[in-house]
Amino acid sequence: MLRPGWGDVQLYRSWEKGTARDTHDERVADDGVRLLGTLAAGKAPWGLFLGCTMPHDPYHVPRQYLDLYRLEDIPLPPSFADAMADKPGIVRRIRRTLWGQLGEHEVRETIRHYLAMCTWLDKLFGEVLAALEATGQADDTLVLYCSDHGDYMGDHGLFAKGIPCYRGAYHVPSVVRWPAGLRAPGRRAGAFVSLADFAPTFQELAGLPPDTTLTGRSLVPFLRGETPTAWRDELHTQCDGVELYYTQRSVMTRDFKYVYNGFDEDELYDLRNDPDERVNQALNPAYAEWAREGLARIWRFARKEGDKVPNPYLTVAFAPAGPGLAF
Repeated sequence: MLRPGWGDVQLYRSWEKGTARDTHDERVADDGVRLLGTLAAGKAPWGLFLGCTMPHDPYHVPRQYLDLYRLEDIPLPPSFADAMADKPGIVRRIRRTLWGQLGEHEVRETIRHYLAMCTWLDKLFGEVLAALEATGQADDTLVLYCSDHGDYMGDHGLFAKGIPCYRGAYHVPSVVRWPAGLRAPGRRAGAFVSLADFAPTFQELAGLPPDTTLTGRSLVPFLRGETPTAWRDELHTQCDGVELYYTQRSVMTRDFKYVYNGFDEDELYDLRNDPDERVNQALNPAYAEWAREGLARIWRFARKEGDKVPNPYLTVAFAPAGPGLAF
């Protein structure tokens, strides 16, 4: 990819990899295998965090994993055809400047390399699980497989991550393995779960009292096959800015997603009829009630979290309805 003055980027590539364990994630997996043996040999309860970087741009992967995926089997995402005319200007600029350099063949190749990278990571994670099994403690060990963010992977013609508030970058895996403690293993739960839920979950499993200052809630009832009382019916995201600017808050329910973009036009998607977030209904009068409800939910959540709401000054209070709407 050409980036004048910034340095060009080779977005994807493959190579013949030898046996050397010379990448970051291979070293992390090796450290995990070694530490599991040490931890399991002790008598105290233990915890281990392994932080890999895959899958992540740039998408560079050994050929043995890439060859598992045929280019002709890689489809373009449904939202790839989004003309972006109703999207915020910065989203259009990101696509035009970066990803607009890619033709459809290159988009498919990028997705192919991303999927191969996922498979490479799965192989390394399998090595860690095998080492855990060898300790004899696998049945009593809760394993959580998750990610800090996703990748647009061609959604709306985008890749990587950033301010575009689309599902690809925000929807991450949450896979739990715990043979001795998990009820009804193999099932899927359709509840709204957040990364913020992991800390209270671990606290409860460790026998600690709940910390009411945390945003999340314990997932232990789900692990036990139970249905928690009064579980959330919405998920929130927030960005307070990066090196450029950007302030953004969003809320997603089963029916809709509202995105308050402090830097540009807002977004509203009818998830029942438009799950790929292709048609922005924010300025459609027929969706005015959902827009008001979305903003009210955003402001109520901000107040609940003790979050400072935006400055009410005339030239910065751009939300169609302010916090007074919710209270």
